[in-house]
Amino acid sequence: MDLEQHLEEIRAGLKAKQFTNEASVSQGIILRLLMALGWPTWDTRIVAPEYPVKGGRVDYALCDPPEKPIAFVEVKGVGQSEGAERQLFEYAFHAGVPVVILSDGQLWHFFLPAEQGNYDERRVYKLDLMERDVEESASRLMRYLQYESVKSHQALQAAQEDYRNMSRQRLMKETLPKAWAKLVEEEEGLLLELIADEVATLCGYKPDQATVADFVRGNLCLPDTSGTKVQPRRTVATPNSAPVVLADDSRTLGGTGFVFRGNAYPARSAFHAMVQIFEEFRKIDPLYFERFAARKHGTKRRIIDREPARLFPGRPDLVRIHARKLSDGWWIGANVSRARIEQIIRMACEVAGVKFGSELIVNLGG
Repeated sequence: MDLEQHLEEIRAGLKAKQFTNEASVSQGIILRLLMALGWPTWDTRIVAPEYPVKGGRVDYALCDPPEKPIAFVEVKGVGQSEGAERQLFEYAFHAGVPVVILSDGQLWHFFLPAEQGNYDERRVYKLDLMERDVEESASRLMRYLQYESVKSHQALQAAQEDYRNMSRQRLMKETLPKAWAKLVEEEEGLLLELIADEVATLCGYKPDQATVADFVRGNLCLPDTSGTKVQPRRTVATPNSAPVVLADDSRTLGGTGFVFRGNAYPARSAFHAMVQIFEEFRKIDPLYFERFAARKHGTKRRIIDREPARLFPGRPDLVRIHARKLSDGWWIGANVSRARIEQIIRMACEVAGVKFGSELIVNLGG
């Protein structure tokens, strides 16, 4: 009888509630499957029952070489495995065993106790013999528990590889909301451009960056710092005719532009005001562009660079349309929202050592 046939009969027994206590699970499921996986269950030096560990006993120690545990198996009655991880992990810690298996006959939990995380995060796989099909169940048992694979350490390596893959997946899932929130918060130009392109595809008209940015600010939700809730961003509506003062000061400019150390600089647009500010800072410090470019910007997209392609990675179409020249061979991207321009100007002030709101007062228009 092969492994899959054993599993078919065990599934039928579980469905019929044949395994009524821990002893029946141990004899009728655990030892049966270990034997089908190649373990010499009659050799108590290799499959050691009631193995003594500091503070107690573990149901089975799987040994290689004989009497040297390489894995522990703890058995519970059907439906009674909840909360047994702590004791099993303590046994593994005292004995230095790299793999532990907790099973109630139906559920099989495969753990790597020496890895990082809570109990669930150190669980490599949870196998439910009644939920998984027979082929999947057989494949997983062979991967982690087949005798020759355990002896050659291939089973341990497979479990460690699966743990690393699960850790990466978990980290990526945890980070995705943060990355999305950061893009929305910063009103990343490429994100806005992609949304605008999709609008144009759907209706034939492409909105400008400011329209898309207003939509993003008002309609998308961001996770809070704990990652467990979402909070809509609040927006403050202002009349289109009123000047927007982005400064900690009550003074305003007559139109778009900025005041730098008492001198007024009118500008055609918020973008041109930002460019003029960069150029004014460079007049004071000839290496200013280099110092600003060296600052971490929080995204792969560069704000200024000597290579225009780095302003829009992977989007040569945007380079052709939106890259603008600064002085001395430097380039800057033009497709940025008004709110993002404010963020960049604040960042520029930090690099220049200029106090935003007092030394530099900005009006980016309505």
